[in-house]
Amino acid sequence: MASPLALSADGSLKLVIFDCDGVLVDSEETCCRISAQEARAAGMDVPDDLAVDTFSGMALPSIQDVIEQKTGKSLGEDWAARTQARFVAAMKQGVEPIDGVYAMLEDVTKLGLSVRVGSNSSVEEMDAKFIATNLTPYFEGRIHSARDMGIPKPRPDVYLHAAKEEQVAPANCVVLEDSNTGARAAIDAGMMCVLLRKAGEEVPDWPNLVVIHHLCEFAPLLKEALKAQGRLA
Repeated sequence: MASPLALSADGSLKLVIFDCDGVLVDSEETCCRISAQEARAAGMDVPDDLAVDTFSGMALPSIQDVIEQKTGKSLGEDWAARTQARFVAAMKQGVEPIDGVYAMLEDVTKLGLSVRVGSNSSVEEMDAKFIATNLTPYFEGRIHSARDMGIPKPRPDVYLHAAKEEQVAPANCVVLEDSNTGARAAIDAGMMCVLLRKAGEEVPDWPNLVVIHHLCEFAPLLKEALKAQGRLA
């Protein structure tokens, strides 16, 4: 019999795992625009205004596969590494935090919950993003890269690895995501997923998925779960 998930009254919430891009740091559009530039250089028609719709949530090997399939051209074995270097350079030039991220993280910390990050970005990229946004103190030594593992989302491995490192069961974890790719990874890991999605945007009809529209809604959701579990007054 499956264990109750972390937001249910009979569950046990112990670990919060954050995606990075679009959840903590507003770098999704920058990285997707760079990917679109690379796609156009190879002959794939992806205007900048469709970059996020086309590449959001995708790991670089998956983006490379799409471009190569669409163009019939090989981008070369070093394409992902070269494009990642462009990402890192762009992040060092400046990146903004997602609105409300500092208050949200402080509120989650006050709840006594452990936090980790699981992202399709490399550790090198995340380090650059967190340094630029002063988020490093929240996650130092607690970030996990699906790209560096070689097993990108929508595979669940990066989330399962984060839970294993924390020594908690997947059912005791909540993942905060903004992409369908990442949400699928979290759900397939056996975790509850909270999806950050703008009001009016399409949401997949999947089990174990809760939707919020702003980061200010996240900590209260966790607090209510902890109260229902008898762990907060």
